[in-house]
Amino acid sequence: MNPLAQGLNERIKQHDPHVYEMLSGLGKQLYFPRGILSQTAEAKTKATRFNATIGIATEDGRPMRLGLFDAMLPTLEPEDLYPYAPPAGKPALREAWRERLIEQNPSMRGKRFGLPIVTNALTHGLSIVADMFADVGDTLVLPDKYWGNYDLTFSVRRGATVKTYRTFDENGRYDVAALERALAELEGGKAIVLLNFPNNPTGYTPGEEEAAGIVSALRQAAEAGTNLVVVLDDAYFGLFYEDSIKESLFGRIAGLHPRILPIKVDGATKEQFVWGFRVGFLTFAASSDETLAALEAKVTGCIRGAISSGPHPSQTLVLEALKSPEFKRQRDEKEAILRARATKVKSLLDSGKYGDAWTYYPFNSGYFMCLKLNGVDAEALRTHLLDEYGVGTISIGSTDLRIAFSCVDVADVEPLFDLIHKGYLDLKNKP
Repeated sequence: MNPLAQGLNERIKQHDPHVYEMLSGLGKQLYFPRGILSQTAEAKTKATRFNATIGIATEDGRPMRLGLFDAMLPTLEPEDLYPYAPPAGKPALREAWRERLIEQNPSMRGKRFGLPIVTNALTHGLSIVADMFADVGDTLVLPDKYWGNYDLTFSVRRGATVKTYRTFDENGRYDVAALERALAELEGGKAIVLLNFPNNPTGYTPGEEEAAGIVSALRQAAEAGTNLVVVLDDAYFGLFYEDSIKESLFGRIAGLHPRILPIKVDGATKEQFVWGFRVGFLTFAASSDETLAALEAKVTGCIRGAISSGPHPSQTLVLEALKSPEFKRQRDEKEAILRARATKVKSLLDSGKYGDAWTYYPFNSGYFMCLKLNGVDAEALRTHLLDEYGVGTISIGSTDLRIAFSCVDVADVEPLFDLIHKGYLDLKNKP
C-alpha cells in the first residue's frame, strides 16, 4: 500500500476508528498523490518568474484559446474558463456552496462538516461513495421504491447486496418501522444506508415525525454496534411543495453517533436547472477535522484517478449564479411553476375522474409522482402508450408507472392523464 494512503488511514483510525472500519478495500488504498498537481499548486504561489508546470498552453501570460469561445462567453474571464479546475473543485465555488448549505439547512449550524467537494454531478458523487465504502457482499439498505441506477453504482460496479424495506405504510407515510426492522436485521457489521428525499421515483419527502423516526432508527442501529455509512442523496433538494421537512437530514445525522458517517450528495444540476453542467457536491460530516481532511484527500485521489477534475466553465457559471442578486428570485419563479404542476396533478387524481384504474403513491416534492396500476402491467402500458399515443412514461416493476410532471406544462397535465387512462382502458378491456 502506498505510504500516503497508509498515512491517511492512520489519521482516520486515530480520530474515528469506526470510520476506518467503514472504508472499502479500495477506500483504504486511495490517496491524493504528491505528483504534478501538488507540485503545480506549490509553483502557483512561489514561481514568480516562470511557471512551467501545468499542462496547459498560455499566450501573453493568459490561457491560450480560440477567439470564437471568447465570443460565446464574453462576460467571463479566460482564467475562469480554460485552465484545469482543481480535482476537488473551484475553491470559491466550494466555499459558496457551503454557505448555501448552511443557509438552507439551519440544523447544520454548529456541526462539524467538511468543505463540499465538487463532483461531475450526483451520479459521480455516488460512485465515489461506492468506491470508498462498498466491498463485495456489503449491504446497501434502500426503500423498495428507489432509483434503479443505484444498482449499477453499488451492486454491479462494487458488488454490494441490496436490502430493501417497504417505503410506505398503510397510512401512506414513510415506513419508519420497516426501516427499523431492516437495520435491526443487520446485527452489527457495516451497511450503507441511502436516503433519497425528495424520492425518485415517488416524489415524497417525509414530515417532521417521520424524519425524527428515521434519525432514531439510525441511532438505534449504531448503538447496537452497526457501522452505518448514511448517504443523503439530495438531488432534488429545495423543491418542497406541501407539508414536509424543508431541510436535508444531513444536519440532524451529523454528530449523531461515532458509528454513523453522514455523506451529503447534492448539486446544481436539478436545484438550479442546469442538468448538462454536471456540477455536483460531496460533503462529509465527522467528529474531527483530521478525519475530514483525510477523507477529502482520498476523494480527491479518487477523482484524480478517474476524471482528473471536473469541467471549469460550468463550475464558474454556477458560482456566478450563486453570487447574482437575481438568483433567488429567478429560482423561486421556477419552483412555483413546478409546484403548480404538482398541485394540478394531485387535484386531478383526487377528482375521481379515472375511477379505480389506479391509486398513487404519496408525493409532495421533487420532479416525479408514481401511479400504482390496478390490473394492468406497467411495462405493457408504457409500450402501448408510446406506440399508440406517443406518450412517454417510465415503468417500474409490474405495477408502477412514473410520471415526470416536471416536464409537463400545467395546461397539458389533464390531456396527459386522459391519454394514460385511455391506454389503460385499451389494455384492461382487451379480449
